Amino acid sequence: MRKLMTMLIIIVVFTGHLLSAGSAYAELENWLDISDVNKGIVHVTYEVKPQIKTKLQVQRGQNGYTYNLNSGQNREGFPLQMGDGTYTITLLEQTSGKQYQVIRQETVKLQMADSNRVYLNSIQNVNWSNSKQAAAKAKELTKGKKTDTEKVQAIYNYVISTVSYDKQLAVSLPGDGYLPDMDGTIASRKAICYGYSSLFAGMVRSVGIPAKLDMGTSAYVNTYHAWNEVYLNHKWVTIDTTVDAAWHKSKTAYTMIKDSSKYKVAKVY
Repeated sequence: MRKLMTMLIIIVVFTGHLLSAGSAYAELENWLDISDVNKGIVHVTYEVKPQIKTKLQVQRGQNGYTYNLNSGQNREGFPLQMGDGTYTITLLEQTSGKQYQVIRQETVKLQMADSNRVYLNSIQNVNWSNSKQAAAKAKELTKGKKTDTEKVQAIYNYVISTVSYDKQLAVSLPGDGYLPDMDGTIASRKAICYGYSSLFAGMVRSVGIPAKLDMGTSAYVNTYHAWNEVYLNHKWVTIDTTVDAAWHKSKTAYTMIKDSSKYKVAKVY
C-alpha cells in the first residue's frame, strides 16, 4: 500500500488560541468542534471547495499527521493520538503544486484520564457507527461472548474467512486520497490491507475494545502495509488480518496474535 502522507509547504500562518474542553464552541467559528476532546478526538466541519485540494494537519511538537478533507464529507473526526499536551490543528487549501495556505488554525489542550480511549473513536479512516452494517455484524458475532479475547477472535475469524485481497484495487489505488469503506468491504468481500485493518478496527471498537490502525512495514509483506493492534488483557497485541486471510485461504498455519518485532510502525490511528 502506498504511503498516504503528503509533504506540504505552508505559505501563510495564522496565530491560533489555546483552548480547553470547556471553551465556548463559538470561539472556533464553527469549523472545529472540541466538545469530545477529553475522548481524544476533534471534529472538523468544512465545505471543501470544488477543484481545490484541502488538507488538515494535526501536530503536537515536532510530530504530526496530514489528512485530506473530501468533498461531500462536511464533518469528520480526527484523533489526538500523540499523547497529552498541546495540539495545533491547521486547515489548509492548495494554492499551487505543493504550496498551501492556512485557512484556519487553533491550538487545543489534551489531558486524558485513559490514553487508550482515543482508540475507540470513529475517525476519518476508521469510520464506524452503530447504524452501520459493520457494527451490527460485530454485535451479532460477539453475542454471548464473555471476554474481550473471545469477542476479538470472533470478529477476526469473520474478517479473515470472508474478505479476499483486492488485487485490482491494489494496482489502481488513487494516490493519497483513498479512504476505506467498512460497509463497502462487507458488501464486496474485497479489500487491500488498509480496508482490512479499517474494518477490523471499526468492528472491534464498536464492541467497546480499543483497537489501533497501524501503518508502516512488516517482515511479512514487501510493500507499505496496514495492520492492527488491539488492547487485550491489559496489553497491546499485534493482529494482521490481511496476512492471515491469505494464509487461511492457502491453509498455511497461523496464529491470531503476531510477533510485534516483525512490524515497524510509521503511523497509528
